[in-house]
Amino acid sequence: MKKTIINKILLSSLVLASVSCTDKYLDINSNPYQPGDLGNDDYALGSAMTQLASCVVSSDVNTAQFTDCLLGGPLGGYFSDSNSGWSNTISNFNAKNDWTRVFLISDRIIPILYGNLNSVKIVSQQTGNPVPYAIAQVIKVAAMSRVTDAYGPIPYSKIGTDGKITIPYDSQEQVYDTFFEELGSAIETLAANKNALLVSTADYVYGGNVEKWLKFANSLRLRLAMRIAYAKPDKAKEIAEACIKSDAGLILDNADNAAWHYFGAITNSLFTALRYNAATSGGDTHAAADIICYMNGYNDNRRASYFEKAANGEYVGLRRSIDITKDGISSKFINYSTVKIGAADPLLWMNAAEVAFLRAEGAAVFKFDMGGDAESFYNQGIRLSFEQWGADGADAYMKDENSLPSVYSDPFANPSQSYNYQLSKVTVKWDDNASTEEKQERIIIQKWIANWMLGNEAWADYRRTGYPHLIPATDDGNKSGGIVDSQRGARRMPYPNEEYTSNETNVKYAVSNYLNGLDNMATDVWWAKKN
Repeated sequence: MKKTIINKILLSSLVLASVSCTDKYLDINSNPYQPGDLGNDDYALGSAMTQLASCVVSSDVNTAQFTDCLLGGPLGGYFSDSNSGWSNTISNFNAKNDWTRVFLISDRIIPILYGNLNSVKIVSQQTGNPVPYAIAQVIKVAAMSRVTDAYGPIPYSKIGTDGKITIPYDSQEQVYDTFFEELGSAIETLAANKNALLVSTADYVYGGNVEKWLKFANSLRLRLAMRIAYAKPDKAKEIAEACIKSDAGLILDNADNAAWHYFGAITNSLFTALRYNAATSGGDTHAAADIICYMNGYNDNRRASYFEKAANGEYVGLRRSIDITKDGISSKFINYSTVKIGAADPLLWMNAAEVAFLRAEGAAVFKFDMGGDAESFYNQGIRLSFEQWGADGADAYMKDENSLPSVYSDPFANPSQSYNYQLSKVTVKWDDNASTEEKQERIIIQKWIANWMLGNEAWADYRRTGYPHLIPATDDGNKSGGIVDSQRGARRMPYPNEEYTSNETNVKYAVSNYLNGLDNMATDVWWAKKN
């Protein structure tokens, strides 16, 4: 009787969590993948874990469009806006509150995340299996790291099971300290329960494979350790080296890549968002000129997996941060390369190539003990990425010591949209005699290319290291009123207006004490400390 009552409570809380997001969110009561003979515990767990996973890269189309197509994608140099009706955009540094608030507003991500986290905790306690809750903690860190990296200080350690954020803020350093504690605890639990069973319908990432979750948790910890390498080098070194030595392992091959494979009966949210208005403009989002210039110049065979060819039969990106409202430009958008993505493609969280490049940077730039030499990790990262995308020619690519990123010449718009400067003088081939700065640029360029579609991660690397060099905003494309530097681009998102009405004391304290009094897009977050 007690078990039945708990399951009813769980299912009720899950339904409330789903309703609190949007009516287009996952319908947990009609899960197309859910077998009909599961017991209540399995159903409740599957529903909660699915909702949790959908909070990393959201399965809700509108949420994913804002966080990944309009925020991380353009600011990371992957995507370019192509809807001439948008006069206030993140790319133009003048976005309205409706665009910049999505990671933190009350009905998009955080309540879903925390409500279902609590549900998983109850199931873990009721069944005596700590594994689901440990995995849920890893998912929480993966999701919330994107939030803090967008804003800097956020409400975190004091968030309750209801997900309400009208609470004091943590500094970003405190947030990261908590991340490391949570990942460490989750890794310890998973390591002690490697042989535990997790119903496959509760895990569309690894199908219930606990050892693979261990690798992802440890790899995520390495990613976050490298993020703070300039802000807190001693701690970054300690944690990064602990990741290398940990028995948890790392994502070392593509079979262990972290990606959410939920799609089939429902459509990949980015697939839909990228193709809004496809018939008239080719879509609201196109491939950016930045990444295509690098890949064209390097003769990169992954282009066929990343982009569709433009109207002229070539790969042509659209320049970011231009004035897309100008007369006549909207009719030309359809001519540029679009993003190649399938309706049933999984949503990538982290790949083996990134782990290799993290180790290469740790060894080459910060002199951390990464368990090998930078050159080997660098080449391994390239090879893994080519393999992931089914491209050939990795060996020839790695040996190329002549090719440079191409200069951007726009064949479809006004010549003023072109950018007649070399983005980088760094070639692909590893040079062990290069300066530390050149080694970092080389590593980050290739990591950036390999992390295609992970725009928020690319934006974080750009702010942390200054690489890769990106095409700056045009004079008329920078609509910040002088606040944002066109060369550096946006450094963070401003806090939602709602925080100033419902959480005024706490948000003002955070701005004054953690952001030097400036809540705008030009203020650097805590870990962006490179000189």
